[in-house]
Amino acid sequence: MGSGHISRRQVISIGVGLVAGAEIVPDLMVHAERKKATFVLVHGAWHGGWCWRRVYDRLTEKGHYVIAPTLSGVGERSHLPPDGIDLSTQIADVAGEIKWKDLDGIVLVGHSYGGMVITGVAEQLRNRISTIVYLDAFIPENDQSLYEINHASPPSISAVKPPPASYFQVNASDLAWVNSKLTPHPIGCFTEKLKVTRAYESISKKVYIRAPLFQMAAFDNALERCRADRSWKTETVTCGHDVMIDQPEVLTAILEKLV
Repeated sequence: MGSGHISRRQVISIGVGLVAGAEIVPDLMVHAERKKATFVLVHGAWHGGWCWRRVYDRLTEKGHYVIAPTLSGVGERSHLPPDGIDLSTQIADVAGEIKWKDLDGIVLVGHSYGGMVITGVAEQLRNRISTIVYLDAFIPENDQSLYEINHASPPSISAVKPPPASYFQVNASDLAWVNSKLTPHPIGCFTEKLKVTRAYESISKKVYIRAPLFQMAAFDNALERCRADRSWKTETVTCGHDVMIDQPEVLTAILEKLV
């Protein structure tokens, strides 16, 4: 038979190959789909969802579903009166995102004060969380407020003005941008005591990430407690407190390893 013709055997072989390929491709797609995750990123005091943009973009580019809500009273929600906003309000902000968007198997990340928030979220929605990540964050004990963790006395004001971005040791090129975004934080978020049954401890994957260039005894203590517990994974990142701004590539890589 000439080179321009295809034999019956070749036709059958091609057909079988196409069928086999059709079976393999969906399997590969399913396998790839399993590697995608849902991330809920919770910012710290005086910040907003804006601070996660670099990590948000990197994770979504890789096909992950990401939510970075801004808590009541700060950022684009700073128009809300601070008097009625407390820690419970901001826990409800995040819990509402998870409930109303029917999210399950989430990687829940809390930065700094956001550790208080995700601890409260875990008390309510522990079964929807596959991984909990404390990013240079507070881990409260039962009946503790943020001021109590820091052994500080709260001032008699409705909202606490933000410190300058330099306090967080933000890199020089981002100082002006971060300063322009920081807003006062409702003081009720810092004074409300949180009821903690340590529900977060029953989550199978628990991670503490420390940025040791930022000095904070509460974070050092939390890191040491987690290092002493084999059920926790710990990481350190060499940068200022706002890891998501200073080292977005490194943080994204750490988060992706958890999927």
